[in-house]
Amino acid sequence: MRADAQFLGIVLFCLTLAMPAPGLAQSAAPTQGRDFAGWLEDFRADALARGISAATLEAALGGVEPLARVLELDQRQPEFVDTFVDYLERRVNARRIAQGQEKLREQRTLLDEVQRIYGVPPAILVAFWGLESNYGSFMGDLPTPAALATLAWDTRRSAFFRGELLNALRIIDQGHIAAADMRGSWAGAMGQMQFMPSTFLAYAVDGDGDGRKDIWRSLPDAFHSAGNYLRRAGWRAGELWGREVRLPAGFDYAQARLDIKRPVRAWAARGVTLPDGSPLPDSDQPGAILMPQGHTGPAFLVYRNFEVIMAWNRSINYALSVGHLADRLQGLPALSRGADLDNRRLSRDQIARIQALLTERGFDAGDADGVPGPRTRAAIRAYQDASGLPADGHASLALHDRLVLESAGER
Repeated sequence: MRADAQFLGIVLFCLTLAMPAPGLAQSAAPTQGRDFAGWLEDFRADALARGISAATLEAALGGVEPLARVLELDQRQPEFVDTFVDYLERRVNARRIAQGQEKLREQRTLLDEVQRIYGVPPAILVAFWGLESNYGSFMGDLPTPAALATLAWDTRRSAFFRGELLNALRIIDQGHIAAADMRGSWAGAMGQMQFMPSTFLAYAVDGDGDGRKDIWRSLPDAFHSAGNYLRRAGWRAGELWGREVRLPAGFDYAQARLDIKRPVRAWAARGVTLPDGSPLPDSDQPGAILMPQGHTGPAFLVYRNFEVIMAWNRSINYALSVGHLADRLQGLPALSRGADLDNRRLSRDQIARIQALLTERGFDAGDADGVPGPRTRAAIRAYQDASGLPADGHASLALHDRLVLESAGER
């Protein structure tokens, strides 16, 4: 669960948590001048002053050592950037769809209850559940207090994780879970829906009425908590998250941005249709066009509820995966485009090369950091437009190869 804006920097990492727990490391290389024992002594004093009980501190942090594996994962950058289709196929596959449909049947009464209270459809809740913890089969098995203490001691994002560690201790203090049972991802996400401690304190619900909010072992608590979060993020009951669409020849790809919204009928007037060519509904509902893999890949018309999904996780690929998995759980078809695309991955170095070559050619792509953000996409679009190419702003291996060849030819 990703509720706080300051968590956006780690959200992509928290989606790759399915790994065996390495246990407590005996030592870890310090990343700051203060040793861990000294840091922990000061933290315990601060936590006591903030009202955390001594018993909770001893149960959660007594004898704790930093986890080397946590530091390794926090500092690791992915070598390659997946295409949207590859990203989607790893998360929305036949096995996950079949399991999700079975879970929908098994939990129908509970899911219907949650929908009545919060307005969130069962398929959406189960889709989140499937992507976050594979329907509860892997919620992470690292001790949350130790993982958060390790990250709070580290210098990279110490303030954020210090706050999350204090929140985790408050959850233990409130009696929702014992310190020994509070386990989750390397970055502190917990339970069936992978809530951060701050998200738990803000949105967790006692769905089964036992006086505790147990998002680890109680599905009523987990689903009510997820429904509560989505409703408070602005979920609109009865509205779709979005749909796949077909774009017409000559479509202005610069209009395919989340911040450009038009009524559905306005997009229809520009030639946008359903994938089979049939017309869009005659509706005033505002939506935005997204092309997560450029003009050769699938296109989507997304609505307000898509932005609510992104409040949970700011990744467009993740949000599209949640929406598409929810559709597939309800028997809707696979995407009409994707199987025949060029799905070769770009490395971070190749993206950085694209950025550097664009800047050399007068298209300011910003820092050559290997991250294709808005500035890089604008530079790509300007280059494509100047070169007579479809100006979709998409970084691809084909674009990389073209720029490299052009650069070599000019030398």
